[in-house]
Amino acid sequence: MKAYPIFLRGIVTICRKNILLYYTKPPVLMFGILFPIFMFLAFFVGRDLDLILFFPGFLAMMLFFTSSSVGPLITPWEKREKTYERLLSYPLTPESIIFGDILAGAVFGLCIALIIWIGSTAFIPVTVLSPGLFLITALLGTFCCSALGALLASPASDSPPNVMIFSNLIRFPLIFISGIFVPLSQMQGLSLVLAYCSPLTYLVDLFNATISGTSYFSPVVDCAILMAVTGGCILLARFIQVRNLVRGL
Repeated sequence: MKAYPIFLRGIVTICRKNILLYYTKPPVLMFGILFPIFMFLAFFVGRDLDLILFFPGFLAMMLFFTSSSVGPLITPWEKREKTYERLLSYPLTPESIIFGDILAGAVFGLCIALIIWIGSTAFIPVTVLSPGLFLITALLGTFCCSALGALLASPASDSPPNVMIFSNLIRFPLIFISGIFVPLSQMQGLSLVLAYCSPLTYLVDLFNATISGTSYFSPVVDCAILMAVTGGCILLARFIQVRNLVRGL
């Protein structure tokens, strides 16, 4: 029982350190904020599309990119600066470091998504039908995307650009198969199968349920899958990082 306060204190300390050091790094600002905004504008400007219909997808995309952009920067940056091993010399465990990184990404994603939400609703008449489910969706989504970011940072590399490129090779395809630009109801065949494999699909579907009242899956199914993906990413990230430590990587 005495170990739990130390474990929780370690998570909070790592999260605070990450907030102070990494929130203002150019890769986080570029790939976490500017890129999804530019992509949204490139897709919608000059086209006669219903912004209210596609707003849940845009909000999910912002949450996805902001939450998952912090993790891929932290671990390789600290390995390059030789501070990762120093953290492990303190009363910290790989688990507390991973959870601290995830919490930092989740806080960043929630804050940016809240700003985007407030700014967007000033111009787009969006109504939340279920505030409770909307809050649950935001929390589950940001922790799921942040856990994915921590997993993408786990491969043995001390080069932040290499890890960011690798993470973008994973993240960019996900936004095109997850019902953001093409609703799931209009997908067929292979595209629909690929959509089932993306965790972002279920986040978009949950936002659709809270804003428009329509969803492709049951909200219970969406929540369960997001929680399962979050747990799977955490376990896999821990396995990879512990293996790298044993191998001296």
